[in-house]
Amino acid sequence: MKNELASAKIPAQIAAELEELENVLDQSIPAKSLDRNLLVATWNIRAFGNITEEWQSDKNDSPRRDMHSLYLISAIVERFDVIAIQEVKANVAGLHQMMEILGDDWSFILTDVTEGDAGNGERMAFVFDTRRVKLSGLASELVVPKEQLDNISAGALREQFARTPYAVSFKSKNETFILVTLHILYGKSSGDRIPELKAIADWMAKWASGSDSYSDNLIALGDFNVDARGDLLHETFISSGLYIPDDLAAVTRSIFNTSKFYDHIAWFNGRSKKSKLNMEYIKGGNFDFVPHVLKNRDLNTQQISWMISDHYPLWAEFSIRD
Repeated sequence: MKNELASAKIPAQIAAELEELENVLDQSIPAKSLDRNLLVATWNIRAFGNITEEWQSDKNDSPRRDMHSLYLISAIVERFDVIAIQEVKANVAGLHQMMEILGDDWSFILTDVTEGDAGNGERMAFVFDTRRVKLSGLASELVVPKEQLDNISAGALREQFARTPYAVSFKSKNETFILVTLHILYGKSSGDRIPELKAIADWMAKWASGSDSYSDNLIALGDFNVDARGDLLHETFISSGLYIPDDLAAVTRSIFNTSKFYDHIAWFNGRSKKSKLNMEYIKGGNFDFVPHVLKNRDLNTQQISWMISDHYPLWAEFSIRD
């Protein structure tokens, strides 16, 4: 990003803010270390669709997200090797602009639009640094066959997922891993989320138990719309043996509510006789961008949520040493 900043015609005040953000990111997120670590992240970027192609939008512009915001988002995204992004909309202008900012070393893969009211016109995307991570052959949207809907487990899914989970395999150094990203239906109450959460947990457990699985390294990440750690939704999600380390489970997800635990990164650690993740987990966390972005724009938190996001990015660092 620093090279791009040097060559781009960015207003001086915005360039200074970006440089300050880069310094904060240096202190907050582990550095990428060649052939030694892997940084995986998930981020629900609120209504990530079109943008206003001006450095600074005004209150009458729709959308409010502008080039200033997009450079800030890109500065955060580039800190990770691969990041799952939820709420990518049908209009992918913002995504394409972000990829231009990130440069030629970056690529992405995404789903088509999920149709229907529950799908909210959204896509699932993975954005990745091709110097550190390569696609390794598998890309699949998870659809449950009609014959199996009644056999997942009691209280589980009775229809298809509102927004189809997306599984993609990657390779970093000698490690192949599969990331499964999802955005669980929010519904009218927390109970409306249980069938999807239970179905994805059961589906992943079956995959992790299979002798013919594509890779033992299976990681679920995304917006699970879990309200609180230890509540019924959380217990439903981990009932199949999915594991969330304590440090990653404890951090804040929402810029509005510190008690919400919507987003997760989880995997099987071998305790439930499922395939154990080969990669060693080092640590994880979030990134609270709110104090460091759009500081001279006189915006409230709600406005910032539409320009950046209402979710913090959540990340996990793994070792990939020989």
